[in-house]
Amino acid sequence: MTETVPGVLSVHGTATQTLPLVFDSPHSGTEYPADFDHAADPQTLRHAEDTHVADLWAGAVDAGAVLLEAHFPRSYVDANRAPDDMDPDQIDGTYPGTLNPTVKSQLGIGLCWTRVPPAGGPLYTRRLTADEVASRVRRYHHPYQSRLRAVLDDSHARWGAVWHVNCHSMQEVASAMSTQDRGTPRPDFVLGDRDGTACEPGLTEAVRLFLSARGYSVAVNDPYKGMELIRANGDPARGRHSMQIEVNRKLYMDETTRDPNAGYGALKTCFTALALHLSGHVSNQLRRITAE
Repeated sequence: MTETVPGVLSVHGTATQTLPLVFDSPHSGTEYPADFDHAADPQTLRHAEDTHVADLWAGAVDAGAVLLEAHFPRSYVDANRAPDDMDPDQIDGTYPGTLNPTVKSQLGIGLCWTRVPPAGGPLYTRRLTADEVASRVRRYHHPYQSRLRAVLDDSHARWGAVWHVNCHSMQEVASAMSTQDRGTPRPDFVLGDRDGTACEPGLTEAVRLFLSARGYSVAVNDPYKGMELIRANGDPARGRHSMQIEVNRKLYMDETTRDPNAGYGALKTCFTALALHLSGHVSNQLRRITAE
């Protein structure tokens, strides 16, 4: 069974969930709203997408987990940002609330993107109005964040703990819109747990060992530590464990055409196996909690 809010999100697996394991893909949306009104080349703008990531993780549902995916593009409004992460100088008019821009907004990739990857050119020929930004938050950003939180809360209420994997992809090398020097090569995977504060260490280590054993290069918290969805939902002291997985796009697609490459099937099989591996980890953790 799949719950869908057209153009906004889908939730897969709630009816077949057998353990408190939740995956989400906030950046794989490809349905561009009619009111986007951007000035960028559409194909170039697609570099912002984590194209195909939700499909790559689809096997998690068969492992007894829930999978939430966004349908809207992150460049329109980014579900993995705080609702106040935007520079007021980028908005025309008075925004209804305090804004607290982070380095992401400074790079043009805050709540509503203002620059186009990978070169960092302007996304608009004008500033977004305060009403436009508020509308995007109300219609897309808030429903996604609140639905994810509801799924996590429901799992926590049923089992007493919950494990959350936030799924992303990254460019093969750092772009002009990165905190790294442009052209810096990325490993196959980057795992982020906000320097060990967002989940029990065994979760990150279980993923690292699984991927390393299959010959992949894996970094932890460098350069990605996890953003808003990890920060907001990771609270290991209360049995809420969140981590982020970034996969290098070279492993599964052509970054120019966005088409799957020859490695797509193997990576999807790997992710299905990883989801099964994590279901075992979660089951073991639940037994440990019960024994205590």
